[in-house]
Amino acid sequence: MYDEIFAKEDPAKNNPRFWDELFLMKVNLEYLESKLESVDGEEVQRIQDNINSLFHHCVQALGEEHQIKVVNALQTLCALFRGVHQKNKSASGFDIINMLMGFDKAELRMKDLMESLDSLLCGEGSESLKSLCLKLLLCLVTVTDNISQNTILEYVMINSIFEAILQILSDVSSRGQHGYDAVVLLALLVNYRKYESVNPYIVKLSIVDDEPTLDGMGMVVHQALTEYNRQYKDKEEENQGGFFSTLTSMVGSMFIADADEKLSVQTNEAILLALYEAVHLNRNFITVLAQSHPEIDMAGSPATPIPTTPTTPLGTTPPSLDMMNNPELPLDPNLQTSNLLITFLKYSSIVMQDTKGKHNPWCHNLCLFVCQDQYADAFLHDDNMNFRVNLHRMPMRHRKKAVDKNIPSRPLVCAVLDLMVEFIHVHIIHKPNFAIPVCLRCVQIIHKLICYQKKCRIRLHYTWRELWSALINLLKFLLSNETTLLAKHNIFHLALLVVNLFNMFITYGDTFLPTSNSYDELYYEIVRMHQVFDNLYCMVLRVSTNTGQWKEPASKVTHALLNVRAIINHFNPKIESYAAVNHISQLSEEQVLEVVRSNYDTLTLKLQDGLDQFERYSEQPKEAAFFKELVRSISLNVRKNVSLNTLSQDVLLKEFSTIS
Repeated sequence: MYDEIFAKEDPAKNNPRFWDELFLMKVNLEYLESKLESVDGEEVQRIQDNINSLFHHCVQALGEEHQIKVVNALQTLCALFRGVHQKNKSASGFDIINMLMGFDKAELRMKDLMESLDSLLCGEGSESLKSLCLKLLLCLVTVTDNISQNTILEYVMINSIFEAILQILSDVSSRGQHGYDAVVLLALLVNYRKYESVNPYIVKLSIVDDEPTLDGMGMVVHQALTEYNRQYKDKEEENQGGFFSTLTSMVGSMFIADADEKLSVQTNEAILLALYEAVHLNRNFITVLAQSHPEIDMAGSPATPIPTTPTTPLGTTPPSLDMMNNPELPLDPNLQTSNLLITFLKYSSIVMQDTKGKHNPWCHNLCLFVCQDQYADAFLHDDNMNFRVNLHRMPMRHRKKAVDKNIPSRPLVCAVLDLMVEFIHVHIIHKPNFAIPVCLRCVQIIHKLICYQKKCRIRLHYTWRELWSALINLLKFLLSNETTLLAKHNIFHLALLVVNLFNMFITYGDTFLPTSNSYDELYYEIVRMHQVFDNLYCMVLRVSTNTGQWKEPASKVTHALLNVRAIINHFNPKIESYAAVNHISQLSEEQVLEVVRSNYDTLTLKLQDGLDQFERYSEQPKEAAFFKELVRSISLNVRKNVSLNTLSQDVLLKEFSTIS
């Protein structure tokens, strides 16, 4: 019957019941796609009317009461979209539309198709059928590498299925079955020509204020990330103990030889993109991030059996239906509470541990973009919302692995700062190629948080020394790799931000540091690590006194170092004098702090303007290229994973034969 469609004559000419019979037969997906891909340019013109007719009858069949016809029509449409695009990759969007449905009829055909899909998704029909509708939509959205070049999506913009997606997310049962695909589909549709024209999905997502819908979207993201965290933890435990544990302790790394493959961090950018878009576009979603609930022990929950042979990379599969269908769990007073943000922070800390750089840095950037949300500051610093957040930390020779029980319950901003410190440490040690852009974002997030603390006079009980140490190590990294880094990056901009962070602590620390001892410790760290600041000053002075492209940015760092150098030049002689008078070769920390405390009154510092001014995050134009490439990558992965056989044809046909 397919051969008749690919012949010149109208297949219904000699058999009026041709189309009715076609949709009663099991779809031969491989054959149909291969036929479409084998058609050359001249043959396209010859059989175009028949292809248009096939498309038209597929859309008509979606309204049939006979469910087998609907199933076969949906699968045939998938094959049509994929086959025609695969064959005509270089063709314009208009040519593809013309070949599929005829340009003069395209608006009507796509209107009918989208209305039928909307009815199927919102109706009381089979869940398998709804799943197949979403697979078709994901197939349609991802047929081109660049989603914004998929002209057919103009009709998906005009005939919106946004409300159908929201209905799936707001209903507990539908969300459990289809929430993952619905969220990924929405994330992709939001990114269609988002910088070039008014995208109705962006507009509609930005004004959603229905609590069940927003909670439903948050639940889907939360469960996907939770499932990933659990799988990673299980793999980590499997690979610890015995000879492996001993050997990793010896080399100071958990990733050695094939162990790296066993703990491979396969990121899920599609879910992260959905989270980013929800947070970035809809300020109401912040309440979802902060919503507390009992921490789910997914290991103890019934879950869909996982194949013994890994068929998909860790983290790319949707969570089990049991978890998605379980909106509320029994409250246990001894149970640790959690929320979406905590799960996300834990996920981010795991992603960071891909030391081999096998996966692109997009996931790291996405994690940081979510942390940059301007509306999150209030609940991050809320002292009434304290949580114990156990981030995954990479084992390093200079520190012991943290014991879970020692982690205090603190405001969430502490966990965000911990994550930023960890990102900086891991990138400058293990990922120098990605360090500059990632560390730049980390420093910007830290700066924004400290500006909020200064503005609201929030005295955060945090181990600030760890943060100062990370920032100083970052400066050491810039100094050690000056030549290599300058070939690609303006390292002086990052150095300026780091130095100005220290200036923030020096100038305004008395308004947000928890105690006067914290302020003393700040000066102690600056004096103790004075060699790093001295070396930085020599480097920026050298560059700023020569002509070249870095003259001006280097001179800004020179000026910014004024107070840091004043502190070093003031206290160093006092410390040396104290040691000489008391005949001590090496002073203890307490002795140095005593010198610092007794010599504040003779220290002269200059007030620097604009330290509490920060650049607000803006996606366009700075990050537009990043998101374009990210969406391309997600589209390729979704296309690969959305197999037309995801729902077995035999299972579907058996289900609907029984119904019929």
